[in-house]
Amino acid sequence: MVNALVSAPVVTRIAPSPTGFMHVGTARTALFNWLYARGRGGRFLIRIEDTDKARSTQAATDAIVAGMAWLGLDHDGEIVSQAEQADRHAEVAQAMLASGSAYKCFATQEEIEAFREAARAEGRSTLFRSPWRDADPETHPNAPYAIRVKAPLDGETVIKDEVQGDVTVRNDQLDDMIVLRSDGTPTYMLAVVVDDHDMGVTHVIRGDDHLNNAARQMLVYRAMGWPLPVYAHIPLIHGEDGKKLSKRHGALGVEDYVAMGYPATAMRNYLARLGWSHGDDEVFDTDQALEWFDLPGIGKSPARLDFKKLDHVSGQHIAQMPDGDLMVAVSQWRVAAGLAPLQDAEADGLEAALPIIKGSVKKLGDLLDKAHFAMTSRPIVPEPKATKALDATALEILGELTPHLHNASWDRDALEAVAARIAEERGLGLGKIAAPLRASLAGRTATPSVFDMMMVLGRDETLARITDAIEAGPRHASV
Repeated sequence: MVNALVSAPVVTRIAPSPTGFMHVGTARTALFNWLYARGRGGRFLIRIEDTDKARSTQAATDAIVAGMAWLGLDHDGEIVSQAEQADRHAEVAQAMLASGSAYKCFATQEEIEAFREAARAEGRSTLFRSPWRDADPETHPNAPYAIRVKAPLDGETVIKDEVQGDVTVRNDQLDDMIVLRSDGTPTYMLAVVVDDHDMGVTHVIRGDDHLNNAARQMLVYRAMGWPLPVYAHIPLIHGEDGKKLSKRHGALGVEDYVAMGYPATAMRNYLARLGWSHGDDEVFDTDQALEWFDLPGIGKSPARLDFKKLDHVSGQHIAQMPDGDLMVAVSQWRVAAGLAPLQDAEADGLEAALPIIKGSVKKLGDLLDKAHFAMTSRPIVPEPKATKALDATALEILGELTPHLHNASWDRDALEAVAARIAEERGLGLGKIAAPLRASLAGRTATPSVFDMMMVLGRDETLARITDAIEAGPRHASV
């Protein structure tokens, strides 16, 4: 069948099952679909495949919707529930039956299982061939029946795939799959095709674990005379050990990455590169991804989740983000991580410190650690390690430095020059001046540059903290 959808406006979809959380693999598939559609002025749709009522929950659906919203993947139209389309699915099965492309099968589950057991015992194929395929309707019993599609018995089916290339399946390996069960409920294989057709989906971009399904689903398209979509089956995501991603590899759900402190912009960038490439570009924004993304750039081999690369990409995005956007991202992260909102004074301190710290972190939570000096208030209580830098000699140096800071021009170069002059006069390295400054200003041994901290804190707060340290007297680290 010739594909008649290629020239139509692009319509893609994501069709997750709501069974717990939004898997990072589902998020990557959603992103690919979104990029492909949005980059071509097309439409991106969401369908929730909720026919398994025992496993589908509203909470899981909400998690998927929340994950999509956090990633910034907006969708068109209303979210479609597959379960609510059951009557339409059954209608198509009846149409196939009426056209002769499907038939009534009265074989019971016990009969089918008995056939398969015998086939296994004799070393034959367990592919079930229903005796009702070509039976005279006059012989049909008054009993429940399933509707099966008539698969071709010879020849080949070729799946033309934009990622995998042409994939050939022998037709004698295709069974007459059930499209409508004997209780009148549609099967997944029928529902997917009907929904994709009715939603106008032109491109089916999904995991390659569905590749084997494509040949069987094509039977429904052909039986109904519907044009085939363009297929693109993308390799799954593996862990760093090369094995299929699972709980042992760590975070699986989008909410895990939110809670770990990765900003959405970084996650979009990283997921886009997870199995797709544009030359050697590693760090890029969403506009660039929309311009560059295309199906031929997707590799055939499974992508490997690499947290070191994710950290690198995340750090680059945090460094480039406007301070206001970072403050919003931090608030979202704290909610996702179950942390209390920042107090106003803490938020003000963090925002003031962002320009000097955002270029040296990997995750949003790191910002709070780096900005601790600006988010805390006097009196500063040094950590045990920091007390070593506040001995009598160090306090004497701070006392000598203080009047110079009172009179210095309050810019970074001038402040560093003042400290360097005191160090030179005492025959010391600048580090000997910086250590007690760091301890008095932040109470820690690991902080941003002391001169950067002084610029953020301002003259009055800086001098007040140094004075507090001098008045507290020499400190000694606790054993």
